[in-house]
Amino acid sequence: MATNLPVKIDKAEETEAVLRQVLADVLGLAPEQVAELDEDSGLFGHLPELDSMAVAGLLTEIEDRLDILIEDDDVDGEMLETFGGLLAFVTDKRQTD
Repeated sequence: MATNLPVKIDKAEETEAVLRQVLADVLGLAPEQVAELDEDSGLFGHLPELDSMAVAGLLTEIEDRLDILIEDDDVDGEMLETFGGLLAFVTDKRQTD
């Protein structure tokens, strides 16, 4: 059996992995810190790196890496409140775009 075949991951796993990488890259978070994020982990207002100036860069990078479009009307405090909230938002956008 070949062991060098690429591992297939589902779209939800891919979305979460990309989102974690975006948070690490844009906010300069340590890999350990990003790995510890769970559904209830606070983002905006909890991570000093994620201030109002960083939100635009974060959303732009999410759009680019996941090939989605985030409209201004889509953005609210609730979607940025927790990692789970942001992940649910991005997952939903990937299903509808």
